[in-house]
Amino acid sequence: MLKLYYTPGTCALASHIALEESGAPYTIERIDFKTNQQNSPDYLKVNPKGRVPALVTDHGVLTETPALLAFIAQSFPKAKLAPLDDIFAFAQVQAFNSYLCSTLHVAHAHKMRGYRWAAEESSFADMKRMIPKTVGASFALVERDMLRGPWVMGEAYTICDIYLFTMAQWLEGDGVDLAAVPKVVDHRKRMAERPAVKKVLEAEA
Repeated sequence: MLKLYYTPGTCALASHIALEESGAPYTIERIDFKTNQQNSPDYLKVNPKGRVPALVTDHGVLTETPALLAFIAQSFPKAKLAPLDDIFAFAQVQAFNSYLCSTLHVAHAHKMRGYRWAAEESSFADMKRMIPKTVGASFALVERDMLRGPWVMGEAYTICDIYLFTMAQWLEGDGVDLAAVPKVVDHRKRMAERPAVKKVLEAEA
């Protein structure tokens, strides 16, 4: 039995959806950021980084969304959440998810967690003003060059779609012009209609 530690409104949503899509047996445990539970001694024993998601497996604990998504796809191949029989195509999946993790998510984090990069209040304000531009540029690149078809990788639904949907939850809050990314917005709408996505969103509400 897998156990996912999550917090609503975070990137842990992607792993939660992937688990549901995969048909995996799993449980979830909510971590309350408002009470700083992510830095509690008990949770730090699970994930010393003090962040979500964290996935407890029979082999140990995994952290970082791209790793969790790849693990879920590979552990439950019948769900066909990644092109596991094509090493180059799987590497492309990893490349897309790595971009979301290392670039788009980091840009988004400057809005709320500027203290990771600076100490002056004026710096925090400047970072927040840049969010629509930096996050918008990341989504614009996805819109222009990375969405291959109805799904990110083309005709096949993959963990890339799950991760993109998760990031797209933040579009409005980050001040991104939706008219500039119509394919991303359409993708988000179609994702929201999937039974597994609906179930997870209800569970995290």
